[in-house]
Amino acid sequence: MQPLTLYRGRAISLPRDDVDTDQIVPAEFCKRLDKSGFQDALFATWRIDPGFPLNDPARQEATFLVAARNFGTGSSREHAVWALRDWGFRAVIASSFGDIFRRNALKNGVLPVELPAEAVQDLTSRVEADPEFEITVDLEACELRAAGRTYPFEVDQRARWALLNGQDDISLTLACDADISTYERTRPHWLPRTDTARL
Repeated sequence: MQPLTLYRGRAISLPRDDVDTDQIVPAEFCKRLDKSGFQDALFATWRIDPGFPLNDPARQEATFLVAARNFGTGSSREHAVWALRDWGFRAVIASSFGDIFRRNALKNGVLPVELPAEAVQDLTSRVEADPEFEITVDLEACELRAAGRTYPFEVDQRARWALLNGQDDISLTLACDADISTYERTRPHWLPRTDTARL
């Protein structure tokens, strides 16, 4: 996973409340077993509308999504985060998030930034007025900066460390490979074992 420390990019706005994971990535795209290649699934139903923000050629370089209230509610599907990530979004800014979406985002390299509703509305207005409007997120300082303003935000400290260091659960486990191997060699023979030859 690519580390996220200090990042600057353009933004796109989606000022709709209660955007759930079924809308972020429709269910028919959730049959795939891969964890990548979901950019075409992102808001697939809504993108049929030519006027949908993601269809705007001037917004194709956006790496920040400015949402609204209660973003990412609904079913627990990591596919929603994979689709956002594969499209190129590094962070989603909203006034609130679904709890499961927030956890999935942090584990998959997408930073959910929760700000007061007034700040989100201000950012939305600026983004909609200027396709080249840029936002900077500083994860070390836990600050979002835009238009000369600084917005502090909170993030789970373990997840913050993982993002800063480009680590996910798998890479963290693999870093302990030597300890795991030692344990497996020394554990009592009568305990169950996995036949790695069949994996």
